[in-house]
Amino acid sequence: MDEWSHLFKVGIALFAIVNPIGTVPIFVTATEGWSAIDRARTVRIIALTVFTVLTVAIFVGDRILEFFGISIPSFQVGGGILLLLMAISMMHGKALSDRQTVEEAQASIDREAVAIVPLSIPLLAGPGAISSIIITAEQSGGFWGHLALALPVLVVAASVWAILGLSMAIANRLGAVGIIIVTRLMGLILAAMAIEFMTQGLGSLFPGWRT
Repeated sequence: MDEWSHLFKVGIALFAIVNPIGTVPIFVTATEGWSAIDRARTVRIIALTVFTVLTVAIFVGDRILEFFGISIPSFQVGGGILLLLMAISMMHGKALSDRQTVEEAQASIDREAVAIVPLSIPLLAGPGAISSIIITAEQSGGFWGHLALALPVLVVAASVWAILGLSMAIANRLGAVGIIIVTRLMGLILAAMAIEFMTQGLGSLFPGWRT
């Protein structure tokens, strides 16, 4: 039960970071004028890319940190700060503009390229999601713990597929105000997760700071 509770918590936090609902307006704009078939193909590519990037981060993220000589506690603090900045931005309703530059919004008319950059990376599987899953994978430990983390990643990727697949209906139903409200709620959840990451990292770097 504890394992399932942990995976559920990881999935909620990861969903808040990825924030597919907040990406709906960008997806609608980027695919304006496309046929339903082209839009559906793009959604599949996006979901597969998100799953692939985050799953790779689970299994080899720690090795990347070792290569650069970065300790897990330092990465927890740095990742926590990054997540907190993203959360603050989300709570101010600025997440969408912060995650996509003008050049990225206008770059490439190749639809498969648009599906990967910027819609998948960095809008969905961005630095926040990658750093979060690397930290969580390090805490899980072992091959089976890493493999178990693929489940919430799969669920989040499936939610990306479902939400972006219904993007036109969602955009019409929620409207701009509704999407901003959801984004701010996700930002609040993400802020709490960021504080937890930083507390754990600082506790490891400075063992006596709590006493």
